[in-house]
Amino acid sequence: MTLTKGLMMRHIITSFTLILISFISFHVHAQSYPNRAIKLVVPFPPGGLIDNAARLIGPELSKELGQPVVIENKPGAGGNLAAADVAKAGPDGYTLLMASAPLSISPALYKTLPYNPVSIEPIAVLGQLPNVLLVNPESGINTVADLVKRAKANPGKLNYASNGNGTSLHLSAEMLKNQAGIFVVHIPYRGSAFANVGLVAKEVDFMFDNLPPALGLINGNKLKPLAVTTATRNPALPNVPTMIESGYPNFDVSAWFGLAAPKGIPDGVSQRLQVALEKIVARKEMVEAISRLGATVTYMNAQRATQFMKTDTDRWRKVIDYAKIQMD
Repeated sequence: MTLTKGLMMRHIITSFTLILISFISFHVHAQSYPNRAIKLVVPFPPGGLIDNAARLIGPELSKELGQPVVIENKPGAGGNLAAADVAKAGPDGYTLLMASAPLSISPALYKTLPYNPVSIEPIAVLGQLPNVLLVNPESGINTVADLVKRAKANPGKLNYASNGNGTSLHLSAEMLKNQAGIFVVHIPYRGSAFANVGLVAKEVDFMFDNLPPALGLINGNKLKPLAVTTATRNPALPNVPTMIESGYPNFDVSAWFGLAAPKGIPDGVSQRLQVALEKIVARKEMVEAISRLGATVTYMNAQRATQFMKTDTDRWRKVIDYAKIQMD
């Protein structure tokens, strides 16, 4: 009995010691981080949505952490070059990724990647924005139902534009094909700006686009929005219904942005970043600035962001499998 009590006491002391060490380690990391500049890698060129969001968040994060946040643009391979760069960095919180939808699409889309998807972990999701389904105002199409009816009456004769194979704009149209049971032809362009021009010129019949770059053409009556792809309407287009309202209850797609880090970042560092980011996006001026990008603040901590990304990957994998798309 005495021996058993002694073993139990030793086990309790050992467990308590491990908990104490973990607690001390957590606070040491949190208190000492950061003590030098942080690199924020952006997977796209300057001037786009993700770059603009990074340039909003970066300076505010620098103020919160007391160290410079240096933005480095590393475009290429649909965001995979930047992800690979971050995945190979030390998991110390000094190299971060401006994460976005390709981080959850690529694992389902590419046969091989220059990085292991599990080698990157999310810190937080900060904002979301819809894609918007667009037609030419002179098309005579006023609703999603009109578009689907015309496509079913003319199988294989309608076509749609995108900003390239495997993008969320391409896959959004493939999701519509799947859910509506229509056959339309994909015409990829070298970017959404060229695709927009094609739609204005009536070279194609419809397209999905991210909301921000489409707003000017919508407001100028050059393009007509039929629906947004998020579960709720967007404040920038309050009179435009969602795809769900248009009869497609499983059509819930959003572009998103946030921060991620190499796998294994210390809990204390991750928590420090999460607390700082949550404070930043809660500020009225930041909410307004993100709104001007066409997005809405949707803060998710690391745990929720991890689940969100998994759900996003599963959603896109179904579309990719249906469309039999695979990139090398």
